[in-house]
Amino acid sequence: MKLIIPENYDPVLTVRETQEAIKYIRDTFQYEFGKELNLSRISAPLYVTQSSGLNDNLNGTEKPVSFTMKELPGEQLEVVHSLAKWKRMALKKYGFKLHEGLYTNMNAIRKDEELDNFHSTYVDQWDWEKIISKNERTQQTLEEHVRTIFKVIKHMEHEVWYKYPQAVNHLPDDIFFITTQELLDRYPNLSVKERENAITKEHGCVFVMQIGDKLSNNEKHDGRAPDYDDWTLNGDILFWYEPLQSALEISSMGIRVDEDTLLEQLKKENCLERCELPFHKAILNKELPYTLGGGIGQSRLCMLLLKKAHIGEVQASLWPEDMIDTCLKNNIQIL
Repeated sequence: MKLIIPENYDPVLTVRETQEAIKYIRDTFQYEFGKELNLSRISAPLYVTQSSGLNDNLNGTEKPVSFTMKELPGEQLEVVHSLAKWKRMALKKYGFKLHEGLYTNMNAIRKDEELDNFHSTYVDQWDWEKIISKNERTQQTLEEHVRTIFKVIKHMEHEVWYKYPQAVNHLPDDIFFITTQELLDRYPNLSVKERENAITKEHGCVFVMQIGDKLSNNEKHDGRAPDYDDWTLNGDILFWYEPLQSALEISSMGIRVDEDTLLEQLKKENCLERCELPFHKAILNKELPYTLGGGIGQSRLCMLLLKKAHIGEVQASLWPEDMIDTCLKNNIQIL
């Protein structure tokens, strides 16, 4: 069991107060976030057909929850891991224009997740996607959007402080940018997690860029599916989380593949057969808009802002009995 127990932990808010704070954070953040990025809220599916190629295969090893449906004989349906690909299709289908975008409440089940303070089999996040032009597929565009998201999160700290001054977590004033190769060069003797912890502890909040491809040590910083993010134009927003002495990932995002990078990355991962799937064909044929997008963890944001020790304090999921018992003994109130 991977579980960090902070010493003399005090949740500060009661369960009822925490539930009220969760609603306040979610309602307020999605409004401000949508306004700042020019995003409209839309509805999204809980599951997609396997044959569509729309599901996110994450690191390539996690298996989706799947089932069949009476009215769709011969089709295998999969509970989504994320909506990374579906959103890009939706932007075209719903007639969004340049610099317009969408966000949605995405709920997923990742049954192969290793459970700990930050990870649950139930995933709840704001998935978002925005149309850009081909010549805006640059690091500058990516960094501008990262800074906007950081600004909204930082503003949420002040909003929460106003309502719950006794519970709010104080965040850094700026975000630091670094590539995965620069991070490896800086800490060549540390593991990936240790590198992330070291840089995030130093700067408070970091955007770790260029995730998915192999580094100079012939290893990947982390896995990324080859068919949505451009591995040279993506990254993760990490906050240093003092209560657990660890980096906490709040968002994974990036500029999406174009027709050239899709082909290049599929070749690297030896999965060119995906070129025959409807989503991939549409990209290769330049039928979909160029976009950037990502996901922002709803429960993780609540956890960050309210200084909670376990994600189970801000979402209702399922946990091993020994984890629940250990948490209860240490004043961690699992929902």
